Amino acid sequence: MTDSKYFTTTKKGEIFELKAELNSDKKEKKKEAVKKVIASMTVGKDVSALFPDVVNCMQTDNLELKKLVYLYLMNYAKSQPDMAIMAVNTFVKDCEDPNSLIRALAVRTMGCIRVDKITEYLCEPLRKCLKDEDPYVRKTAAVCVAKLHDINAQLVEDQGFLDTLKDLISDSNPMVVANAVAALSEIAESHPSSNLLDLNPQSINKLLTALNECTEWGQIFILDCLANYMPKDDREAQSICERVTPRLSHANSAVVLSAVKVLMKFMEMLSKDLDYYGTLLKKLAPPLVTLLSAEPELQYVALRNINLIVQKRPEILKHEMKVFFVKYNDPIYVKLEKLDIMIRLASQANIAQVLAELKEYATEVDVDFVRKAVRAIGRCAIKVEQSAERCVSTLLDLIQTKVNYVVQEAIVVIKDIFRKYPNKYESVIATLCENLDSLDEPEARVAMIWIVGEYAERIDNADDLLESFLEGFHDESTQVQLQLLTAIVKLFLKKPTETQELVQQVLSLATQDSDNPDLRDRGYIYWRLLSTDPVAAKEVVLAEKPLISEETDLIEPTLLDELICYIGTLASVYHKPPSAFVEGSRGVVHKSLPPHTGSSESAESPEAAPTSAPSGEQPAVIPAQGDLLRDLLNLDLGPPVSGPPLTTAPVQMGAVDLLGGGLDSLMGGTNFAAPPTGTLPANLGAPIGGGLGDLFDLTSGVGSLSGSYVAPKAVWLPAMKAKGLEISGTFTRQVGSISMDLLLTNKALQVMSDFAIQFNRNSFGLAPAAPLQVHAPLSPNQTVEISLPLNIVGSVMKMDPLNNLQVDVKNNIDVFYFNTLYPLHILFVEDGKMERQMFLATWKDIPNENEAQFQIKDCSLNAEAVSSRLQASNIFTIAKRNVEGQDMLYQSLKLSNGIWVLAELRIQPGNPSFTLSLKCRAPEVSQHVYQAYETILKN
Repeated sequence: MTDSKYFTTTKKGEIFELKAELNSDKKEKKKEAVKKVIASMTVGKDVSALFPDVVNCMQTDNLELKKLVYLYLMNYAKSQPDMAIMAVNTFVKDCEDPNSLIRALAVRTMGCIRVDKITEYLCEPLRKCLKDEDPYVRKTAAVCVAKLHDINAQLVEDQGFLDTLKDLISDSNPMVVANAVAALSEIAESHPSSNLLDLNPQSINKLLTALNECTEWGQIFILDCLANYMPKDDREAQSICERVTPRLSHANSAVVLSAVKVLMKFMEMLSKDLDYYGTLLKKLAPPLVTLLSAEPELQYVALRNINLIVQKRPEILKHEMKVFFVKYNDPIYVKLEKLDIMIRLASQANIAQVLAELKEYATEVDVDFVRKAVRAIGRCAIKVEQSAERCVSTLLDLIQTKVNYVVQEAIVVIKDIFRKYPNKYESVIATLCENLDSLDEPEARVAMIWIVGEYAERIDNADDLLESFLEGFHDESTQVQLQLLTAIVKLFLKKPTETQELVQQVLSLATQDSDNPDLRDRGYIYWRLLSTDPVAAKEVVLAEKPLISEETDLIEPTLLDELICYIGTLASVYHKPPSAFVEGSRGVVHKSLPPHTGSSESAESPEAAPTSAPSGEQPAVIPAQGDLLRDLLNLDLGPPVSGPPLTTAPVQMGAVDLLGGGLDSLMGGTNFAAPPTGTLPANLGAPIGGGLGDLFDLTSGVGSLSGSYVAPKAVWLPAMKAKGLEISGTFTRQVGSISMDLLLTNKALQVMSDFAIQFNRNSFGLAPAAPLQVHAPLSPNQTVEISLPLNIVGSVMKMDPLNNLQVDVKNNIDVFYFNTLYPLHILFVEDGKMERQMFLATWKDIPNENEAQFQIKDCSLNAEAVSSRLQASNIFTIAKRNVEGQDMLYQSLKLSNGIWVLAELRIQPGNPSFTLSLKCRAPEVSQHVYQAYETILKN
């Protein structure tokens, strides 16, 4: 008879009878009673009152009875913690039982009883079981440590169980190794900061050895652990790949996907030139194809993972297109996923095959699938240019079927094809217009309206077509209303005389009769544009549109890299990182692929190599835009936030601040003078003999007061972009004062007045020192010259390029914006001449990576003329020397924010090319200093 009899009892006073049976002297009756208790517990009856009686049954040699009692104990220990302590002695005793199955059963149950009071009593039995002679007990104990850690992490750490677990990774039994890895991984996930799985080549070797011998789930644990390891070089990565590859032929799909994850991750480190790389690509395809012969649910999981793999490495499955062709009995979720992968694998080589297949799908009965198939044809046209014509003719064939939803999807994708290939397939517009009446879905109506508006000049009755849409304007969805408004405005700009009434009608409907704020706003913008400046309206509304990209639905690369690290998990099915769907912080660790060290580029290249400047030294002399979010959010309501002063690592320069204020002057706008030479440490005050010491033989010079080089005025804001206001200008520096010299010309037909100017935040804090003074209104065709004084106390934000200045100019007509680049030499200050010893010590102190070298060509000046011209712009020559017929000038300059730049200029008499070497603690300014040198010397 089966155990079902235990579930059919209907007696009253059942608990009392069970109690009597549990205390029976007959073993068989006792076992029957426990089975009845478990049956009652299973169907939800409360049998906790029998707790002491059931616990008394633990003292037995019968394994079946012991299992049943342990099952009861696990269920009720939490609600009866005080009673559960009664069972502790039995656990301790069972952990020393001669039968290894009973020892393992005891330790497994101990881990499942989540009662704090009991845990400390279980430490000693657990410690013995972790070192048990039987591997079955050891592997069970390993998992118990993870369960115990979840209840009381501190206790597990204090008892040294984690170290014992780490030792088990070297165990001789592969199942023990697998369970130890699983337990450590589980603990590490809940404590991401702890470095429990401290993997090294030796431990990896042990894991790979165990991989061949343990069960399939043990293999998964080990493979997942391997995926978190970072090989030290491409050779080690290849070695691991070679030993993991046999897992690809495993019957369990979870093992296959875990192996694929490891290989996909380590392939990043292999050079594509290696023969092994090509071999690995070939080996990855068959197991993925095999996964598609499983049941539909498994197929779907495999397809979602393959979707990620194809986006990362399409070459793996490029020859396997046929396996993704849809079968008639595939469920819809499998069909749609296969369709997506087909498009990703579509290429010039297989497009004919793909299109024939897609055309077949478009005649299926499943509406969702047909829609997706029609869209897929459009995506193929956009992805493979050579197939576009064939795709368009296929879509036209489908339109001729007159099946409503097919026609509508075809029109939506043809609109995208027009965007991708302008002026190529517009001959089909007539066919599209014939189907206008059958369009009832918003997306299809929007696409058709866009086509009519965009190509209105080619459609004779465009106004009638758009007017037909206008009749039910208020019944249309918002997207259709917005598109109709834009299309009619386009039509008006192309055919103004014929469509004036139509445009007035749609503007009135949009602005006066609509409750939708988006529609009203767009209507008012168009109304204002058309009434004030039709030329600008044409530029805005009929602007050339950017081509749409071929793959708009690709997963963003950094997210894709993270998802590749989660192949075979729920994240790879959702296509979302775990942090998007796992509650709390447990188990959410952001992973990424290893850097691609296997590329042919040298690892020593400056792009690949990190800068060796110490982290404390000036890497961000000018704050980056991202760091100024707090500054941006205060909306200038308060003073600029000043950052804490930078602390630099102790260097030979001692306490000298070479930047003379550095970051402080940038952030707070205060200019700090360079420290007096008296503050130099003793070792720098001493004369420097030998080496470069004999270079400094020049007499001291002073800054020129005549003013630096001034560039000719350039047009910064053309009249056509500023409603008739033209602004030309240049920057000057005279006797320490910076100014912006402007030429304002009124080319409009109305008087201009009420001028004002404002600068956006910029790299050096440039700001107007006074209002823009235009004393009389500017009449048409009148020009006025203004010198606007500037200071350097404005807000600072690093710009790209560094010398970019964004300017807002306002007058009585409007506000206008323009960008200009200021020459850096207007920021070279007059006290930029460095002491000779200071120059020598600073040159040595600045890291060699910060040195930049440039060529100044076509300059015929001699060394004296060069020195004189540069000094006029506050670039001071500190020393001059002749080496093997070359004149060497050693120079210094200081920027307004306190940054020093040191230079060595080599001049070969008779050679018009000079070599300029620059050293600076903020290397990003070097390029702009070089441009200043070139500008000054060539003009």
